[in-house]
Amino acid sequence: MYLGLDLGTSGVKALLIDDAQRIVGSTHAPVSLSRPHPGWSEQDPAEWVSATEAAMTALKAAHPAELAAVRGIGLSGHMHGATLIGADDAVLRPCIMWNDTRSHREAAELDANPAFRRISGNIVFPGFTAPKLAWVAKNEPEIFDRVKKVLLPKDYLRLWLSGEHLSEMSDSAGTSWLDTAGRKWSAELLAATGLDESHMPGLVEGTEAAGMLKPALAARWGMAPGVVIAGGAGDNAASACGMGTVAEGRAFVSLGTSGVLFAANASYLPKPESAVHTFCHALPDTWHQMGVILSATDALNWYSGVTGASAAALTTELGDSLKAPSSVTFLPYLAGERTPLNDAAIRGAFVGLGHESSRAVLTQAVLEGVAFALRDNLEALRSAGTELSRVTAIGGGSRSRYWLAAMATALGLPIDVPQDGDFGAAFGAARLGLVAATGADPLAVFTPPETEETIDPDTALGDAYAAAYERYRALYPALKTLSH
Repeated sequence: MYLGLDLGTSGVKALLIDDAQRIVGSTHAPVSLSRPHPGWSEQDPAEWVSATEAAMTALKAAHPAELAAVRGIGLSGHMHGATLIGADDAVLRPCIMWNDTRSHREAAELDANPAFRRISGNIVFPGFTAPKLAWVAKNEPEIFDRVKKVLLPKDYLRLWLSGEHLSEMSDSAGTSWLDTAGRKWSAELLAATGLDESHMPGLVEGTEAAGMLKPALAARWGMAPGVVIAGGAGDNAASACGMGTVAEGRAFVSLGTSGVLFAANASYLPKPESAVHTFCHALPDTWHQMGVILSATDALNWYSGVTGASAAALTTELGDSLKAPSSVTFLPYLAGERTPLNDAAIRGAFVGLGHESSRAVLTQAVLEGVAFALRDNLEALRSAGTELSRVTAIGGGSRSRYWLAAMATALGLPIDVPQDGDFGAAFGAARLGLVAATGADPLAVFTPPETEETIDPDTALGDAYAAAYERYRALYPALKTLSH
């Protein structure tokens, strides 16, 4: 048996698979998110531990024999979070999360140093880890002076599980401190934020062993001694392992809290000016590119809160047949935007409202706005040298066939829908645990799921969607003058 632990923004998921990669069981425990000031987003790492304990206790209750047979554990987690550790591994402050934009000025200052793009292969985004440490140094110097280690969220769980200060390449590539081509920490980039390699965890590949489960925890959960913990992966790379998106040319679109267009690459292809993320993959000698939008299902959930109707009810109201684009345009910049805008200050908007703008019209606009934002990501990937012929859909939003039809038409690409199953980050983490424990060939393990159906672009609406996309693109410059 193999266990995947995925630390998500809203909770911890524990998932068990067997030798044949069949899912045996899974559990989930929630965590809360704090927004103490506009643009801030924080979590208490103690909640991650409590949620993991709760998920594991429930898993033990449901599957004690299977849990006792676990040989390897893989870790996945939301990326970029600054978890600051002091003496005796004490947490110094709440973790500053991936969707926290307070450090946008520090990010711009670091990005003005050409070494960052040259070495890391990426723009220094406000959500990345390095500018957060620059913000702490400037605004909380008494905490910065006590920092002994900076850990990413899943690696704080590793510390609790194993006692090891270790990370892996895919997650670390999102800090702005990694030499992404060389797959090692950059002394030059660390020094630019007043740190050195002693403040960083050791690095392994995601498929390698990175610690052993503490005997006390193994005994508590009824597990055998000597369980290997894999390096694991950041959430998107872990999802790619779950989806089998590890070979050149394979890609997925994720409609989760944020939206991601992810493509695997056999070589390092940075183009920072495109605002495409170029990161190490969880496999050795493999990289990936991805465009990221900050509000995907988050946008629909926001609209659901405003209307008082569930997201499912809103999308069901649209029916099954794709309609011509809405007369209303929605820009989903509720928390700023990453690819391709790199704009932490921009905020969203409905444009074109009229007396005829019903709830269904606005729902349609929200779905189309997210689809057009991901079309922006596709164009950015193309500019960085990555051409896609099709994508596979994952994430909660992929349950809406209307949304997928709008997405396929906006992207001009067929979208494959996998057969029912859980192929997300927790499954990918479990696969990484399997590889680390057994030494299996990752390419033989990270196979794609069977396709249940393919949703093709609606060619009859192609021209209308192209025109609506151009209208969408033209609105950002105007909105920027109001948001800044």
